Amino acid sequence: MALGHSNLQPFLDRLTSRSRLDTVEQSAILDLPAHAAQVQTNSDFVRLDQKVDHACIVVEGIVGRFGQTAEGARQITALHLPGDAPDLHSVVQPKARSALQALTTATILRVPHVALRALAARFPAVAEAFWRDCMVDAVILSQWVVNVGRRDARTRMAHLFCEITARHKAKLLDGKGSYRFPLTQIHLADATGLTAVHVNRTLKALRNEGLLDARNGSVRILDWPALAYLGEFDPEYLQADMQPEERLRIVGSV
Repeated sequence: MALGHSNLQPFLDRLTSRSRLDTVEQSAILDLPAHAAQVQTNSDFVRLDQKVDHACIVVEGIVGRFGQTAEGARQITALHLPGDAPDLHSVVQPKARSALQALTTATILRVPHVALRALAARFPAVAEAFWRDCMVDAVILSQWVVNVGRRDARTRMAHLFCEITARHKAKLLDGKGSYRFPLTQIHLADATGLTAVHVNRTLKALRNEGLLDARNGSVRILDWPALAYLGEFDPEYLQADMQPEERLRIVGSV
């Protein structure tokens, strides 16, 4: 099923939050051919080592990127929200080195590689925006490596929820706010390198400390400054709050 402009708008918004694109370039992105698919919870839609001819864009739901051991144990290495293109890099490396799974019921758009390559060849500034988007994903991954490898459970969980809160652009008033986040404790365990039992204990500790309440598919931020301090969270690596004059364009000018 082909979808219209509105479904690619969140992806364009993600690109233009960091890159400057003129109206012609933006229209060309919105005109990309995109075919929708709904993926059920806990279903893989890109398999490890699968050779793909399209990139995926998340429209609804939450998607996890993961690696897997020889015994089948999985580690989630990134969470992707609506507007994200979790395998945009597949345009230049079509064989999937990490897999994608819908952690909730998700709607994705499949955009053919041939269309993305033609667009990048026609508009160098769009290619630059794609490159920058992949760079941000790489920076997030490096933060996740530090999080899993060097932080204790409380700090690790606090950092994860700080990142998701920032990426959700959740509205916080006096350090408090809420949003839907329907992941299970098993998902959180796979994302943080903890056991599900340890995740449960850690979430209870954060709740008892008055920092965070994550239950029943919802997150309530109770004390953002304290949570960010505990999680050693600096949102600059997300490059999500760039002012218009800070957004980059190396090729040509707008």
